[in-house]
This record gives sequence, C-alpha cells and structure tokens, in this order.
Amino acid sequence: MAAALLANALYSTGFVLEKRALGVLPQVSVRQPLRLLRLVLGSPLWIGGSLALAAGFGAQLAVYRTLPIAAAQGIFVSGLVLLVLLSARLLGEETTGRERYALGAILAALLMVVLSLDEGSDTVSRDAPYALVLTICLPSLALGVWLYRSAERRARHRHRLPTTGVEYGVAVGLLYGVSSLAIKGVSSRLTVGGIGDAVVAVLRSPYPYLLLFTGAFGLVMSQAALQRCRASLIVPVCTTVTSLFTAVLGTLSFGESLPDDPLRLALRLSGTVLAVGVLLSMPKHDAPPSAQQPPAPAKELTPP
Repeated sequence: MAAALLANALYSTGFVLEKRALGVLPQVSVRQPLRLLRLVLGSPLWIGGSLALAAGFGAQLAVYRTLPIAAAQGIFVSGLVLLVLLSARLLGEETTGRERYALGAILAALLMVVLSLDEGSDTVSRDAPYALVLTICLPSLALGVWLYRSAERRARHRHRLPTTGVEYGVAVGLLYGVSSLAIKGVSSRLTVGGIGDAVVAVLRSPYPYLLLFTGAFGLVMSQAALQRCRASLIVPVCTTVTSLFTAVLGTLSFGESLPDDPLRLALRLSGTVLAVGVLLSMPKHDAPPSAQQPPAPAKELTPP
C-alpha cells in the first residue's frame, strides 16, 4: 500500500513537471522525434519530471509483487485527485463541472473495484503464457498507434474545435496498459532464483522488449499530446484506460481469478462498467473561445 501511494505521488508530480516544462518549449511533434528528444533533454525541469516518473516505475514493480493486479489499479487511479490538485495549483488549469463529475465517478468506480478485493482469497499470480500475453499486447499496440494517428489527422483540420485530449489519452493509455502488463511480467521474473537467474529469465521473456517499444513510442506520443492538451484531463483519461486494460486483461492473462462472493463480483464488474461509461461520455472538445466584442463605433466629430 505504501509503495502504491508513493507511486501515485511520483507519477502525478512527474506529469505536472513535464507539462510545465513543455509549456515553455517550442511546439513538438511525433513526426520529428529526434527534435522532440533534443528539446526535452535540454530542459532541467522536464528531466526532473522524467526522473520522478522513473522512480514511480520502480515503486510500481514493488506493488505488483505484493498486490493483485486489480487492487493495484484501484489504488493507482486514486492518484488522479492529487494530479488535479497539482494541475490547478502549479499549471493554472481549471476543469469544467462536467469533467469534475466525471473524475468523481471514476474514483467511485475504482473504489468499487478496491472494495471487491478480499485479502484472504485474492492471490498474486507469478506467471502468464507468453503466447497469450503477445496475443493481447500486439493488437493493443497497433490500435493505440492507429488511434493517435487518427487524432493527429483530425486535429490538423483548421476549423476543428480544440480537442480536450480524450482521444490522445485513450491512445497513450493503451500503450501504457501494455507497459503495465510488461512491468507485472518483469516483477514476476525477478522472483526466480538469484540476480543472475532473474536477469536471464527476464531477457528470455517478451516483457523487456515490450517495455522498450512502449517506452520509446509512449515517450514521444505522450509529450506531444501533453503539450497540446490539459494535463488535468489527458492524464486521467490515460490512467483510466491503462488501469482498466491492466485490471481486466491482466487479471485474465495472469490467471488471477474473479471473486467468488456475488457481492464482491458485482462491485468489481459494476465499477469496471461505470469507469468505461464515464470515459465514453467525457467531452472530446473544449468550448471554442468566446468571440471578441466588436469595438464601439467612434463618435462623429461635430464641426466647431
């Protein structure tokens, strides 16, 4: 639990620092990844944010070794409250009433997932068939990249309303969902024998290579999206997609069984359905800026 809360704080702080750094950098694009990397690596503030995210990754490894996947996701998403507070305080971002209700509903949904857990009956799985993991992950990666490219094409239309970032958040969330499964897989391999045996076991699995792909593509895609959209919306959407992806598909692929108790099963399934419904109902465009008032007509000069 302590590691999960620490990961929440590190992830929220890292995203806010990166967003603040990106706000003063020239516009970045996924079409110029090397330029993007050169710009962000030249920003000490962005490097500080990325180090916070890396530390959160380490805390997440510890969480997956001790908690079931669904329980971990419920705790991770609770960090959205901290993220929204930091975004308002440090970035000056304001959420609409509809978005605040949506975030509240997401937290309620994931609280239902947490309440569905039973420490006595829930088990932490240590392995998953590689073929099943790849069958889940590879199409998800392709879908995430396709969704991001589709959002980019639509965003280039001159008369299109400014996007809130929901589409970008879903796309990046799919990549991070795959990354989360890979982290779970790495954590399970680290329990094999000594350090040398554990390293060999990790390298023989698909997990480090999935992490390399999602790390490279996720870095470029998330930074471009984070610069264009509000962190207080895009990160919650991304986190929700990642958590649901990991909780549902991770539970199935790693063989962590659903609750036997009808009440706990209803809580877990209802929470998942509620979170997906809220995600689909969130606004996809920001309101257009209000039209400027026309200048007052000049008074006619009367001859002396």
